[in-house]
Amino acid sequence: MAAFAARYARALADVAAHEHLDRAVIESQLADFGAAWKESSDLREVFLDPTIPSEQKIAILDKLNERMALSVQVRNFLAVLIDHARLNAFSQIVKEFRHEMNRRIGIAEVEITTARALGEEERHALASQIGSRVGKQVSATYHVDESLLGGVIARVGSTVYDGSVRGRLERLEDQLVKN
Repeated sequence: MAAFAARYARALADVAAHEHLDRAVIESQLADFGAAWKESSDLREVFLDPTIPSEQKIAILDKLNERMALSVQVRNFLAVLIDHARLNAFSQIVKEFRHEMNRRIGIAEVEITTARALGEEERHALASQIGSRVGKQVSATYHVDESLLGGVIARVGSTVYDGSVRGRLERLEDQLVKN
């Protein structure tokens, strides 16, 4: 991850906090722009072309904004990205913005890997259990890795909770080798 992405994300989070903006609205507007960005190769080509002046790109953003109805703050944020030639890292910056907002409101981001797909009730129960363990509300992303054989691996920041069958077998093997 480029360090500049985190700086831009923090700046947008600062604006959101200062202006008392609704996080969900900002994320929705960023997602709308991101969808237009992904779907239109012409838009990407124009915005990423270094020979086109920033003023023209921002004028195009303003035309696009007539249909998208972005807040002034989100529009200005995108204009800054255009002006500083950072729009190529848009998805990274948005991801960092989500991380920063979660950090500010005390939500732990958790990556949960299981041996099989979990149902909604199982996901909720597992997230609640992990939240109790870390003492925070959690925002979880789920992955399936059949090689775990069973159980769960939860990664909260740099801490890994390995309750998988594979992990238990590896720890048992380490103990047997040491003894």
